[in-house]
Amino acid sequence: MKTEHSCGAVVFTRQNGIPLYVIVQSKEGFFGFPKGHMEGNETEAETALREIKEETGLSPTLIPGFRTEDEHLIPFTHQEPVMKHIVYFLAEYENQPLKMQEEELSAIRLLPYEAAMSLFQFESSRRILKEAHQFLQQK
Repeated sequence: MKTEHSCGAVVFTRQNGIPLYVIVQSKEGFFGFPKGHMEGNETEAETALREIKEETGLSPTLIPGFRTEDEHLIPFTHQEPVMKHIVYFLAEYENQPLKMQEEELSAIRLLPYEAAMSLFQFESSRRILKEAHQFLQQK
């Protein structure tokens, strides 16, 4: 079975001390986080930062100490099932405008925790945001 490796991040900014999360919507209609395929000799962190920049226009800073993973089967994408492995970091930005990559995304939103959680179609997205949100509350 073929495996694909992607990296991304739960990206956030703070307004009045409250974290607001960047949620992207794929062309297929799914809500999630900025992410994409590793290229060449990139590290996971380099891939995440490049994909965030491409999809959102943001240049955030990765928060040390947070890393989580997701893995799911994509049935029959390329003639055979593909196992997709995704590493997520936590990244913060300040005073930057969101600029959506229109070729890959249909929407980009900046939302508080509960509103973001209500958009997700997949339990794994809720788990990832919950982990990131709890990590921030403990800092």
